[in-house]
Amino acid sequence: MSACAPTRTDHSTRTERIHSPHSPPPAPHRRFRIAGADVSASIAVFLIALPLSLGIALATGAPLQAGLVAAAVGGIVAGWIGGAPLQVSGPAAGLTVVTADLIQRYGWRTTCAITVLAGLAQLGLGCLRVARTALAVSPAIVHGMLAGIGVTIAVAQLHVVLGGTPQSSVLDNLRALPAQLAGLQPAAVAMSTLTLTLLLLWPRIPGRVGRLVQKIPAPLVAVTGATATAALAGLTLPKVDLPSWSSHALAGLPEGPVLGLMAAVLTTTLVCSVQSLLGAVAVDKLIASRPALLSDRSARVGRSDLDRELLGQGAANIVSGALGGLPVAGVAVRSSANVRAGAVSRNSTMLHGVLVVVAALLMVPVLDLIPLASLAALVMAVGIQMVSLHHIRTVTRHREVLVYAVTTLAVVFLGVLEGVTLGIAVAVAVALHRLARTRITHYEKEGVHHVHVRGQLTFLAVPRLSRILHLVPQATHAVVELDGSFMDHAAFEALQDWQKSHTAQGGSVELTGRRSGTGLDTGTDVEADAEAGIGSRSRLGIAVGDGDSTAPPALDPARAGEVPIADCRCRPWTPWRNHQCEVPRATTRTPQTSTTPTPTSTPTPPAAQSAEATSAASPAEAAGSPGTVQGREATESTEPAKLSEPGQPGQDGQPEKPGKFVEPSGHQLVRGISAFQRNTAPLVRGELARLAREGQQPTQLFLTCADSRLVTSMITSSGPGDLFVVRNVGNLVPPPGEESGDDSVAAAIEYAVDVLEVRSITVCGHSGCGAMQALLDTEPGRARTPLQRWLRHGVPSLERMADDDRPRARLAGRAPVDAVEQLCLTNVVQQLEHLRAHESVARSLLSGALELHGLYFHVGEAQTYLLTEEAAGDGELFGHVGEVDMPA
Repeated sequence: MSACAPTRTDHSTRTERIHSPHSPPPAPHRRFRIAGADVSASIAVFLIALPLSLGIALATGAPLQAGLVAAAVGGIVAGWIGGAPLQVSGPAAGLTVVTADLIQRYGWRTTCAITVLAGLAQLGLGCLRVARTALAVSPAIVHGMLAGIGVTIAVAQLHVVLGGTPQSSVLDNLRALPAQLAGLQPAAVAMSTLTLTLLLLWPRIPGRVGRLVQKIPAPLVAVTGATATAALAGLTLPKVDLPSWSSHALAGLPEGPVLGLMAAVLTTTLVCSVQSLLGAVAVDKLIASRPALLSDRSARVGRSDLDRELLGQGAANIVSGALGGLPVAGVAVRSSANVRAGAVSRNSTMLHGVLVVVAALLMVPVLDLIPLASLAALVMAVGIQMVSLHHIRTVTRHREVLVYAVTTLAVVFLGVLEGVTLGIAVAVAVALHRLARTRITHYEKEGVHHVHVRGQLTFLAVPRLSRILHLVPQATHAVVELDGSFMDHAAFEALQDWQKSHTAQGGSVELTGRRSGTGLDTGTDVEADAEAGIGSRSRLGIAVGDGDSTAPPALDPARAGEVPIADCRCRPWTPWRNHQCEVPRATTRTPQTSTTPTPTSTPTPPAAQSAEATSAASPAEAAGSPGTVQGREATESTEPAKLSEPGQPGQDGQPEKPGKFVEPSGHQLVRGISAFQRNTAPLVRGELARLAREGQQPTQLFLTCADSRLVTSMITSSGPGDLFVVRNVGNLVPPPGEESGDDSVAAAIEYAVDVLEVRSITVCGHSGCGAMQALLDTEPGRARTPLQRWLRHGVPSLERMADDDRPRARLAGRAPVDAVEQLCLTNVVQQLEHLRAHESVARSLLSGALELHGLYFHVGEAQTYLLTEEAAGDGELFGHVGEVDMPA
């Protein structure tokens, strides 16, 4: 059954826009308007951006108007063109050190020209669509770069906080600090202290008052408080001095050595791009972590387009540099404030830029009252926050603290470009060290010699590997455990030669490891298999499970001309297309072909769909944790593997792709068992042992259809011992009686209620049910096949749906899309009535020991709808799970 909405039947003569069938429908044409949420969010962002822009301009040594220009251009241009609608761009603290160094070296007008050139470079990178490449940089390098910039900012602005002037480098600032402390200015220190105090305490005001006042951004409150105090107290201290816009300096032709200018453009491009792209990804994560916000924005805001974001940032830098503004990048503080303030589109970002323009033109007298010490304290606080303890803990946990520390120190003492370059070099060295580092140990236990290899096996480890392997005495049993994911040719040959030698001298070798194959073989195609990555566990006696050392002869994956089981690249809960795995040509030999004609396609028997696997150890694993095989139910072909020629039709009559292997069902079975024994059995063995001792004690009888798409353990997050499952075609419950009854279903109901004493029974239907379609298509007088005789138990559901005097079963929020879905819903309600007619069920319902529930699972939507016993008498409404309270 199709889950699509009914097609339109009107015959319009207008030309319709054609779009891809899997693309979102075209948005209706609407007049431009700004949502109220965007207006309020833009005001909140503006109130944060205004003092920060002035403070960053002050910290770089640029004209203060440059910060306002960059804020306005970042909001309007980057907000309009960029690919991250909710990210707010402007002058960023991460660019402070770079810009300050450029101004000191080349002057302001050349710095503006460098900004324009960096914008052009970003446009080129965006056109080349390499934005994702920037995310390949180690997070330790990025966080270390930002931490180094933060330290540099904090040390420099400390001099302004104390009433002095910062020096050109961190070392100079540290050397000048004692003299600055000796000659500090009390007024500047007082205003800085007041700013930092308000900045720290404002978000921590408790209670209802705190929730109300925290709607005003803390930076605005801190700067406003210090400004008002300084004005009322009549303090004499340096303040903001915005010159006339008529004297504002614009970009000029770059002047200086070519190599120096190229390095400056490269540094500015690198920092702007990386910070903006990482900010866009962070905004996506922020939206995804707030489901309430995501549901409001899902129709208008999708995931960020990083290449478009790079184009937007490049255009903003070109405009900002040309107008005499600071370099522009995505700003985390403003972006997070934009999201939390409820912005729903890019209009909030653009409107905040317009507000900055208005303030720059009309609020100059007010801005001139702000003490420079207050702005310096604000920027110093931002710099301190850039040294994140959370990031330090993260890189320490991932053993990358060395990369982080080297990058941070290099940025502080050498510069941003030099620090990032040194950080990349250290990260590469650490990665090579980890790749080359291999721990090989040997020990004897109960007469068996164990060789444990941890790490990647490369030619660098061959001498140690050979030395350890030759410690194993002749004519003994050896177990070699390979705990790694890579083995090169040299290590492969060394291990294989030793294996041949050891077995020739009367010994035996068993290889184990995390991977399904080791790449070792004793046959003739060893080297080819090693290069292709083919491994055959059974050839060396490697156990498929925990006890069996070889596969059954009929299913032996090592036979010549067959596809090795280890070649399957399917993993649990990844898109697997019914496990019709495509085996790379490089890993295949002569495929097995069928010498008999392909039989005509026939319907799969219902029994083939009723296999139920419940091997999850916990609800988390049922939800799809990696490495867990849980709830696998699929109808598998028993055809031998065949390689179709290009353009030749497959079993469905459609041309198949060249080189596509359809794995034989026997191989699928062994591979599935192997995956269970390797990944899942160790996790569930303890729980299954407990169930074996204590017996099953399920709390629910779950009666559902045999459809292979309906995985009960997955949709209920259940595991071994939770559900007593009965599956049949159409999730039918025959009413009791000699003529209409069915002993199989009745026996299961009686056993579940009277013996297992389950507390609830659930009847679960689903969309696209073939049994309901067959009921609708049944013609009177046709031959009575076993399937048609079984479906007679669904005739009462047909009659109930046709009875206009009864309320129709329906879904919350919409009507059934067609007659099949209506019958699927009605059938669940009808089978609940059949359940009540069974004696054991009626008795338990009367005593209050049992509850009945109806479920409807929409396969295409992956959405479950719940009908409780109470709702059944009130219009038979199926509501979204989560909107209906399940009785305790």
